[in-house]
Amino acid sequence: MSHESVCVCSERSSSDPGVYPVPAAAPPAGRERSHMGQLFFEYLLVVSLRKKRNREVMGRLQREEEEKCMKAAHLFCFPEGINWAPLTEYRSETFSFVLTEVDGSRRNGYCRRLLPDGRGARVPEAYCIISSVACFGLFSKIFDEVEKRRQISKAMIYPFMQSLREAPLPSPGNTVTVSSFIPDAGTQIISLTRPAESWLEHVDFHTLFRCLSDEEVLMVFAATVTERRIIFISEELSTLSQVLHAVAALLNPFVWQHTFISIVPTVLIDVCAAPTPYLLGVQKSMLDLLTDHSDLMIVDLSPGAETKFITRIGDEESLLPAKLKEELLSRLSTRTRHASTEELNRLVSEAFLSVFVRSVGHFSQYVKRCANGRQFQKKSFLKAVEHKSHLNFVKLFIQTQMFDLFIQEEETQPNPNGTSTHANQFKKLKLTQDMFYSTLK
Repeated sequence: MSHESVCVCSERSSSDPGVYPVPAAAPPAGRERSHMGQLFFEYLLVVSLRKKRNREVMGRLQREEEEKCMKAAHLFCFPEGINWAPLTEYRSETFSFVLTEVDGSRRNGYCRRLLPDGRGARVPEAYCIISSVACFGLFSKIFDEVEKRRQISKAMIYPFMQSLREAPLPSPGNTVTVSSFIPDAGTQIISLTRPAESWLEHVDFHTLFRCLSDEEVLMVFAATVTERRIIFISEELSTLSQVLHAVAALLNPFVWQHTFISIVPTVLIDVCAAPTPYLLGVQKSMLDLLTDHSDLMIVDLSPGAETKFITRIGDEESLLPAKLKEELLSRLSTRTRHASTEELNRLVSEAFLSVFVRSVGHFSQYVKRCANGRQFQKKSFLKAVEHKSHLNFVKLFIQTQMFDLFIQEEETQPNPNGTSTHANQFKKLKLTQDMFYSTLK
């Protein structure tokens, strides 16, 4: 079996043995295609599993970047490998992954795997969108439209995607409409809305809290915030990608700086042996390939798992200060079962942000201007920790790479006499937190 793919490119089309291009028309002259210079998407790849056949080389790739993108996407669209037996039934699934460039920049891959319409046994195919836009919900809706058209004809997909590529990317909280024709249904208007909170638009905390209890989420958070090696196990690709992105989002406004692979392809399983911190998603069928469980947390997300932690270091329950844990659990308990994605995202993100506000929220007072520019006064900062019960946690946290890079950004603020965006955010949230916690006393 081999991969065959079709590519709609944002710039030039390209072809290769096994890569067939679909021409992409130039956008209308003078029309805005993007928001803040961003395109809706860069590539649409159709990755199918078909018997290898002889064919001529149709041309060479015009850009090395496109070739690398396609090869990487192939791995993540079918991380289990390409040796699939034909199926008569297959439940469509949507998941995402991140492609990291040499310069550290990241692009998002969104994938919908489905069984094409037809008779008899057949193999699944994957539709993969590569985009600089991080918005899982938005692209899930796009895939619903793609799958609807695939059941009619693959040819129906490309006019829709071309219209989308030419549409202006809406700013957070706004909507764009795309018209698309479907036989027997006529022209349809599809509305695509971005969430108002742009930094949370790639996140849905529902899956994380469905798989783990609040106390278990806190243990995962404690291991993540101290930059440890963590592997999540599930057979569902959608579960892995949603949980890993949710865990990374708990760190806001700090950013995970180490290896992050929401779905590890079989051929890359050796990355689990790396000694440096990572967040990895591994399919349960590959669990036996994980031979080294030392200094590692392995979290089983499977429903009905006897234990959620296959292995862990053992101190995760004591890493967070007891008072902070109590307050965090109290805030999480206020969520309702039927909360919308945006409501849950806001509640959860603000709850975990409170950990940082109450432990290191005074950081901006200790980024001082000196002869060599602005510098973080670590000793004075530690002495000023308000609650001494927080001190051990703070000492651990300020040694992490995420905190170090956060402070570097503060030290290089262009306006040394003003306050940074992070400082203003922490100040505003501290007022909100103080009001909330005063009600608990």
